Amino acid sequence: MSVSWIRNPQVSAMLLLGAAILGLVIANTGLGPGLDAIKHGHLPFTIFGLDLSFAHWITDGLLVVFFFVVAIELRYEFTQGDLNSVSKAAVPTIAAIGGVALPAIIYFNVAGADGAQGWPIPTATDIAFALGVLALFGRRLPSNVRALLLALAVIDDLVGIFFIAVFFTETLSLPHLLLAVVGVGGFWLLGRIYRGKRGSWPLRIALLAVALITWWLVAMSGIHATIAGVLLGLVLSPAPAESAREKLEPFSNGIVLPVFAFTAASVAIPQVPLSELSPVFWAIVIALPVGKLVGVTVAGLIGQAALRVPKLERVRLSELIGIGLLAGIGFTVALLMNELAHRTAEELIVEGTLGVLAGSLISAVLGAVYVALLSRRYPPVDTTEISTRDAEEYLRRTDSER
Repeated sequence: MSVSWIRNPQVSAMLLLGAAILGLVIANTGLGPGLDAIKHGHLPFTIFGLDLSFAHWITDGLLVVFFFVVAIELRYEFTQGDLNSVSKAAVPTIAAIGGVALPAIIYFNVAGADGAQGWPIPTATDIAFALGVLALFGRRLPSNVRALLLALAVIDDLVGIFFIAVFFTETLSLPHLLLAVVGVGGFWLLGRIYRGKRGSWPLRIALLAVALITWWLVAMSGIHATIAGVLLGLVLSPAPAESAREKLEPFSNGIVLPVFAFTAASVAIPQVPLSELSPVFWAIVIALPVGKLVGVTVAGLIGQAALRVPKLERVRLSELIGIGLLAGIGFTVALLMNELAHRTAEELIVEGTLGVLAGSLISAVLGAVYVALLSRRYPPVDTTEISTRDAEEYLRRTDSER
């Protein structure tokens, strides 16, 4: 049975949204307390020294698959894709910096000292969700709009990964970390051998074993375990990386992300007036749609002007506004950073989660309406041409990675 439909960004976005809504609804019914107890429940035994709640097994374990796939995409974009040169990466990098800096500034000013540790939350852009909305409502928009949104989201994810590794590490075990580095090196070496041996089963098993050991070492080192997925995805050789992505992407889109979205969104809505919600909630709700929109748009314009991008190759102001709106869909990485930032304050996790959901929903709705209206200004797209172009791109990727 084919699962290629799960790779569709529109399907992925719908699965994410549906899972999040389901989790939020169940958490606010009579089943909510039972679901919360399951999330915070632990196994009756430890696994090689790891004693995690079921919710943490999802964020620290299952979500590693998502970050592994993201890292493979990152490597491709920086070596062969839209970011494979300084000139190509410059404009989206500047736009991404604006889309990170302004939301963080807004958050700081609204959240105050009590919630200051959550400033990275509104800096994230959800690749799957943002591209899904664009694919669904902005089909007629020029290809450079999607390319810029993809590049910006990729850089955003890279920044988010950096934030997770640096700012959300409380204790550090150097012996475990050094052994994890050795594990990453071993994974790289096995990947190189895999390329020459055409991927025999013993090598696949060895890659899986080294990956699991490296994940455990990173988890024990004190750094968030998802970083293991990032490091392994970045060092894996192109041929086995593409093979792994092909096999894991449906699992990531169809199971990993929806399960995480369901779990992260399953919070009880506080029975208080909006005016009594904490500044953390309002900081995220404002920073995601407003900060991303203004930051990305202004920085994108400045970047194109400063780098003297030819007028025919520039992304127009109207298109940059659409990209800025869609960039405000934080969701997956924003939810993860919310949990990490507020891990010692359950009430802030709840309000931060609601803020991420509300801010992302506002951005998604405004972005969908805007790009749908903007898309009507462009002529209909020749779907045959798109299919041919996609096929040629796939063949180019495959050939270059052999």
